[in-house]
Amino acid sequence: MGTKNKKTKRINLLDIPDSEKAKVIRELKQSLRQTIVEAKLWNAFLGYDNVTINGRIVFSSDSPLEGLSVQSNLGKV
Repeated sequence: MGTKNKKTKRINLLDIPDSEKAKVIRELKQSLRQTIVEAKLWNAFLGYDNVTINGRIVFSSDSPLEGLSVQSNLGKV
């Protein structure tokens, strides 16, 4: 996984209302969970030479990952 060079917005949690704090913290938690899921997925791929879905090779140790997207509904109940 590579890091993206993007501007980060700094938020001072002491200066914002409680409802906004809860929203920001919830979004951060969801982002961290997604990062953990992605890291676990990559670690799983490292253990195999080829990963095939519906007869199509989506990951090979010789070529980049393609044809696979991951969505997470961790924050929804």
